[in-house]
Amino acid sequence: MPCGEDWLSHPLGIVQGFFAQNGVNPDWEKKVIEYFKEKLKENNAPKWVPSLNEVPLHYLKPNSFVKFRCMIQDMFDPEFYMGVYETVNRNTKARVLHFGKYRDVAECGPQQEVDLNSPRTTTLERQTFYCVPVPGESMWVKEAYVNANQARVSPSTSYTPSRHKRSYEDDEDMDLQPNKQKDQHAGARQAGGVGGLQWCGEPKRLETEASTGQQLNSLNLSSPFDLNFPLPGEKGPACLVKVYEDWECFKVNDVLELYGILSVDPVLSILNNDERDASSLLDPMECTDTAEEQRVHSPPASLVPRIHVVLAQKLQHINPLLPACLNKEESKTFVSSFMSELSPVRAELLGFLTHALLGDSLAAEYLILHLISTVYTRRDVLPLGKFTVNLSGCPRNSTFTEHLYRIIQHLVPASFRLQMTIENMNRLKFIPHKDYTANRLVSGLLQLPSNTSLIIDETLLEQGQLDTPGVHNVTALSNLITWQKVDYDFSYHQMEFPCNINVLITSEGRSLLPADCQIHLQPQLIPPNMEEYMNSLLSAVLPSVLNKFRIYLTLLRFLDYSISDEITKAVEDDFVEMRKNDPQSITADDLHQLLIVARFLSLSAGQTTLSRERWLRAKQLESLRRTRLQQQKCVNGNEL
Repeated sequence: MPCGEDWLSHPLGIVQGFFAQNGVNPDWEKKVIEYFKEKLKENNAPKWVPSLNEVPLHYLKPNSFVKFRCMIQDMFDPEFYMGVYETVNRNTKARVLHFGKYRDVAECGPQQEVDLNSPRTTTLERQTFYCVPVPGESMWVKEAYVNANQARVSPSTSYTPSRHKRSYEDDEDMDLQPNKQKDQHAGARQAGGVGGLQWCGEPKRLETEASTGQQLNSLNLSSPFDLNFPLPGEKGPACLVKVYEDWECFKVNDVLELYGILSVDPVLSILNNDERDASSLLDPMECTDTAEEQRVHSPPASLVPRIHVVLAQKLQHINPLLPACLNKEESKTFVSSFMSELSPVRAELLGFLTHALLGDSLAAEYLILHLISTVYTRRDVLPLGKFTVNLSGCPRNSTFTEHLYRIIQHLVPASFRLQMTIENMNRLKFIPHKDYTANRLVSGLLQLPSNTSLIIDETLLEQGQLDTPGVHNVTALSNLITWQKVDYDFSYHQMEFPCNINVLITSEGRSLLPADCQIHLQPQLIPPNMEEYMNSLLSAVLPSVLNKFRIYLTLLRFLDYSISDEITKAVEDDFVEMRKNDPQSITADDLHQLLIVARFLSLSAGQTTLSRERWLRAKQLESLRRTRLQQQKCVNGNEL
């Protein structure tokens, strides 16, 4: 373990040291960031930092150094805080300078009070993000992060035994009876807060009461406060993340890894209750924040903890089996080593998916191409690289699609299965919308981070009537597939949010939704017990082999790809030749499809440039796929 645990358990002490050395000179802030950067480079140090994703909140010490893997669900308005402030001792009149960065509650010892009129006080700005755990994150990803984390934590000493046993409802009762709490803190609290930073006395007492509730989601308790997760059934903490530097680099739906200082001070909840009480007595014209907005933006810290960010990085991916940043020099050895054994991995994965698709090797080929596809650029509004596959011919009234999704879940880092029933289409909220009363973005099912696999199960669709929300939801899915964008609803206007979501549609006949490619399933066997068959398939794969599949599918998305001038000329000549023989046989759209198939076929073999051999193989696959569709059309007498 890295020597000296102070930076993990008492990071504010480290910050205080730099502040004391440099005073109001702003260099101290850069030195703090450099210090923690260097610490995290030591000896697997990131593995020793407790993670909010894995450790229940009540096991974490208040004001300790933590990390959090999350998605930005919403961005609140910037807030002002006291960057530097001065306290005065009421008896001795001695003055002391303090820093307000990385704090929610200003430090103010016994007999001290904040001098609001001090000329040395500086007001600064910070941004607040509302962050949630990565939506749809697979269980194997969570388990791998848990196993890698070596942080040693035990229930926080700030908890008393009675608090361990207290239920969330008791916490709610306390919130509903703020007078009782006000009495406890009457001598310890100044009368208000300035610039987003509250202050209080008796810091030791506050530390012992710093966590007044248990981490609800880890205990599977329901919360009356809507944590605003995009997907149903999600667990884990939501956090208010305070960002001090370079916040303009981040945007909604980015996936981040944050390192920062945990703040769960109960005085926040008390002061926010006071503000709500006070705001109800003010002239409505003078009160800019509604009670609902205050409730959403200042939830109890025991339910939505705060993280004051010291370091933040945008994650390329969330696969724990790969280096976090594949562009770095130290990652190149890992990449080249894996690429050298790519061919057998692809062969094994093809065999595995062939079994999962009931013996259909052509469908397995296309599923591999789909799973490694990604939007690599946009030309005007057209997203290039998207490869939505419609797997038609799926057995109806069977658990096949459910178990196929389970297989995919074991391979990709994040996924979601949308059961396309009339009820779900009419009832569920797909599109995020702005709630102006609470001044927040209310999430929807389609608020997903890049590279999420979305499996739309159309085999469950039966006859029925789509109402207006249902029609809007179908339109939203179509726009997502066609343009790789979701139009968030801001009441008075729509705002486009580009995305990069892999969509796989399973259906009996041709899908109602648009798709780049339809492949009709031709099962070579129908197992009498689908669940038993799929379970045995998963249990037969060695964990080490499964991990290679996971690395393969993530890594290939990030490879560069090009087509040489020579091959470009050969493809153009080939296209002209095909048009000459039969003008109806191939269109410009068909050529684009062929080039996409050739691209991902090359990448699936570890080749970053198109060869003549891969071009011919892509033409062969497309010919087999089209022939199969034609045969099915003749059998059924209708278009598939």
